[in-house]
Amino acid sequence: MRTPGILIAAARSSSGKTTLALGLMRALTRRGLRVSAVKCGPDYIDPAFHAAATGRDSLNLDSWAMEAGLIASLAAQAGAGADIIVAEGAMGLFDGAPGGASGVGASADIAALLGWPVLLAHDVSGQAQTAAAVLRGLASHDPRVKVVGVVANKVGSERHKRLVSESLAAIALPLFGALPRNDALALPERHLGLVQASETAGLEARLEALADFVEAHVDVDAVIKTAAGGDTREQETAAFSLAPPAQRIAVARDDAFSFFYPHLAKAWRGAGAEILFFSPLADEAPPESCGLCWLPGGYPELHAGRLAGCGRFLEGLRSFVRTRPVHGECGGYMTLGRVLIDADGAAHEMAGLLGLETSFARRKLHLGYRRATLPAEHFLGSPGRTFRGHEFHYASILREEGAPFVMARDAYSDADAPAGLRESLVSGSFFHLIG
Repeated sequence: MRTPGILIAAARSSSGKTTLALGLMRALTRRGLRVSAVKCGPDYIDPAFHAAATGRDSLNLDSWAMEAGLIASLAAQAGAGADIIVAEGAMGLFDGAPGGASGVGASADIAALLGWPVLLAHDVSGQAQTAAAVLRGLASHDPRVKVVGVVANKVGSERHKRLVSESLAAIALPLFGALPRNDALALPERHLGLVQASETAGLEARLEALADFVEAHVDVDAVIKTAAGGDTREQETAAFSLAPPAQRIAVARDDAFSFFYPHLAKAWRGAGAEILFFSPLADEAPPESCGLCWLPGGYPELHAGRLAGCGRFLEGLRSFVRTRPVHGECGGYMTLGRVLIDADGAAHEMAGLLGLETSFARRKLHLGYRRATLPAEHFLGSPGRTFRGHEFHYASILREEGAPFVMARDAYSDADAPAGLRESLVSGSFFHLIG
């Protein structure tokens, strides 16, 4: 028997999924339940809030980037030692992209694969009875997906709540709760989504307020009773396909470099590798005892001036790469370049290990899944080795000179294009590795 789970989804983004999910996670944790959290899709920020709400790492599950067996295996890991799994969906319930490993990357794929019922958070502002029509469509769209109920969000009044409730009763879709408008509970945001959990002032108080809000307006007992999960043991054989690229791996971690997937760390540790975290913003160099340095994505563009002044960190990188590989993803890639221009147009010298110049002053959104192939031998694999992941940034490339790190395509293309750079033992790109 698998640990029961429930997936919080919606018709679209900004419907209240995160408010409901975080409030529910903390409310259940306060009740003494061992709550495990999951995020559907390629998201680094929400899982950190999940971890703060539950006290346990939150894992990402992505049907575009992951095979079904890996998803089932990670879900089993999430459920180990837990009483319930609360999953937060991404975008709309059925939103995704073609050509995925085990689906389109939609939250619906995860619900169907793992047998998790779906609780819909639905923004009813600007509608009343029409909500039932929209929700009936969501509930009946895919027979693989079991929608068990609704929590209405941004309810304007008791009359508004009654109109929505009566219309849902007519289609036999239970209303588990009605959240009134409350702008005071909104979490602060920036260009890539929510401000990171580590930077959110008064986070504990905010989580407690969200739990109070959900307890006051949602039938939490009914949610617990609805949670369920299918038996996926036959699929729980897959492991993360990328073996640890070194026995000891230095990983940058602070407010500038935080986008490192927990499932990647768990897989490498499970295979016997040791991960040592260090802070570039604290002017720490990568530990000399490590055989590889990994600079994850994050927000170096918000700390460019400070990073440029971290001489011990930058000289440590330059020294490290003389004998051992260094790899950067997204923000880490920008840091390995020559110059990073911040939002005010000020240029800051970075490590200078790659022929790259980037600008956050000239913003353009780059977003979507990517399938990347190694064109040459690399510490991550042999030529032709493929990886799945995503790209999500606003920085613009002003100059990118050198051999490509990978050849990549998005979910809607059949043609590969050079992506990133590679110079001797240094490599990087805006590509985030998922599976």
